Amino acid sequence: MRTVSVFLLISIGLFLCTHSIEAQTADHNYILPFGDNPYAPSLAKAGFTGFLKPTEFPPAKYCSKCHQQVHQQWRESAHANSFREPFYLKNVQLLIDQKGIEYSRHCEGCHNPVALFTGALTKGSILDRPFDEEGVTCVVCHSITKIETNLGTGSYELGRPAVMLNTDGTPRTDLPSYSEILERPELHKKAVMRDFLRTPEFCSVCHKAAIPPELNSYKWLRAFSVYDEWQQSSWSKQSALPFYKKDKVSSCQNCHMPPETALDPYGAKDGKIDSHRFPGANTAIPTYYSYPDQTEAVRKLMSNTLGLDFAAISSNHHGKITQTALIDNPQMLVTPGDEITVDLVIQNRGIGHSLVPEQRDFYESWVEFTASDAKGKVLFHSGSLDGEGLLDPAAHSYTNRLIDRSGKSLFLHQVWNARLKTYDNTILPGRSDLVRYRFRLPERFSRPVALSAVVHYRRFRQRYTDYILDGHVAYPVLDLGSANFVLGSAAKRNGTAPDPKQALLRWNNYGIALLGQQQWWSAEAAFERTTAIDPTYADGYVNAAIAEYSKWIEARKENPDGPGVFSLDNANAAPEKFTAALVLLNKALELAPGYARALYYRGAILRLQNRLNEAAASLAEVVEKYPAMRQGHQELGYVLYLKKDYAGASRQFEAVKLINPEDITACYYLSLIYPNMGKHHEAEENARIYSSHRDDPNNYALNLDFVKTHPDETQELTPYHVHGK
Repeated sequence: MRTVSVFLLISIGLFLCTHSIEAQTADHNYILPFGDNPYAPSLAKAGFTGFLKPTEFPPAKYCSKCHQQVHQQWRESAHANSFREPFYLKNVQLLIDQKGIEYSRHCEGCHNPVALFTGALTKGSILDRPFDEEGVTCVVCHSITKIETNLGTGSYELGRPAVMLNTDGTPRTDLPSYSEILERPELHKKAVMRDFLRTPEFCSVCHKAAIPPELNSYKWLRAFSVYDEWQQSSWSKQSALPFYKKDKVSSCQNCHMPPETALDPYGAKDGKIDSHRFPGANTAIPTYYSYPDQTEAVRKLMSNTLGLDFAAISSNHHGKITQTALIDNPQMLVTPGDEITVDLVIQNRGIGHSLVPEQRDFYESWVEFTASDAKGKVLFHSGSLDGEGLLDPAAHSYTNRLIDRSGKSLFLHQVWNARLKTYDNTILPGRSDLVRYRFRLPERFSRPVALSAVVHYRRFRQRYTDYILDGHVAYPVLDLGSANFVLGSAAKRNGTAPDPKQALLRWNNYGIALLGQQQWWSAEAAFERTTAIDPTYADGYVNAAIAEYSKWIEARKENPDGPGVFSLDNANAAPEKFTAALVLLNKALELAPGYARALYYRGAILRLQNRLNEAAASLAEVVEKYPAMRQGHQELGYVLYLKKDYAGASRQFEAVKLINPEDITACYYLSLIYPNMGKHHEAEENARIYSSHRDDPNNYALNLDFVKTHPDETQELTPYHVHGK
């Protein structure tokens, strides 16, 4: 740790010094490489002119006088350490070294807003920067006066900091005494609390991000979309499409700011205070600074968030194949020489966004699978770490790979050099993944064979951690979920007969996983098992319809920036092939009249059959029930576009843009619709967004070259692949 501390002192000394902002602006020394906006390429805005003095931002210690508990929690959080911790600081120093400190404004709108709004981020700055130690400090969040939902990358407006209002309602420019605040607490609350602070939309201003062309000298690229993942999941209850439903809305704050017993009287409600630890997936910060309470909060949050299930197994004995669905039959005898294939289902059941979220290129989550005999002899092992802590490259992992324009892998999170993601594997909330393992039993082994699977997570990848800390250091590896199964035992699973409700859920998860692997026929068979168990299970018929439909049209993966399973442009399949899917959907609607999920898929299929009036009626019912469901508006908008109802179509696609202003599907169709309405300026603006945000077709060859030279990634990109021999 000492070597890192020395590095920090040296690197900070390169560009963090002392001077007043008035002198800097008076000498016109502030460099503006991105136009007149002094905060670009961050999307942050100011509710004031120019820059503020560092002294205008009260330090967190001032707040701790009354809010000691909250301050202590915040001090150990990722927010408080967002700039000073070495895992970020050394990375942003790479950017500064390669492009200049002005480019770091893109990052600091979220990581160090005080530096951004005091004008410290310019070459030659000698501004005193005590605020670096506080990152996203108390007054930053509590001085934000406006937000732009779902743009991310710091899309907020910062007002002039004030911890108290004057009696006339104007912000106080001085720092009041504690006695003044205690005498008029309502004026303090009005100054620092706004309703949107309690919403997921507030979190979206930083927990969604893009790389703008100003940063990469290339084009706009999506970095991550945590807010979108939540907004389209069952956790938000804003979409009809999730496979599972929740009883109530679960927001970012529910998970990351859980209520705790208040130790201080100030700010408490009913004896509770919202935690300001903001626990997430960051194990590196509490490890580096030795924060055991923060480490435990992170561990508690992430524990048991995934459900693992051994769903099926097959045995190939000299060409004779035996297949068993372990969901219904937990017994299967094995013999020497058998080639065993195991289907492992992994469900994201406890995370309101993807696994792994945000910048997963330098995080690492993977599956470790082991088969061993009764004497403990390991027969097969996948997902191991070597002596240096490096992960087996053939392991099934949840991460992505960034490459630059030459095809070189970027292992140090140089997002400003990234051209594309060649590999991106995750599990969206409520979805399931299917991992297959194959191994051969030796001629001699001791029965029974024990199978175990664990999903691990660590922050960061070992190679990145070693780079940051200038040497090998083992950081925590957390377990997110596990499963065990005894193969070749005569005993029934868990000693009891399968529970019908559990069997239904397991078949459903298996079907969802098979859908994700494009195994349409197998997925439909799995969903048919759910309705056999419970003929009143409406979602079983909807899910089977999706699989049935997908036999005839290539399904499009659910994407936060585009349509769901249905693509708006896949209208080339023969209409009569969708009859069976419609029968299943009608059965679901008989069981659950007006069920929006069934209505959505029904409307999409009717559109493909050119039954546009019926399709429009079905989809209109969906968007009425789910006004924030972008896929419903997209599909209805496309139907109306085909009907040449341009005014109606434009309203639907504009509704999509209210949910996500950068939705390229909406922008594309609006660029086609508006010329028919004489709105050429609007058409050009939507065409511009579409052109700048769409994937670069020139990257196809670059991606192909990478895949050819990286066999492990090639396997992971192949649907329904097998790990093993």
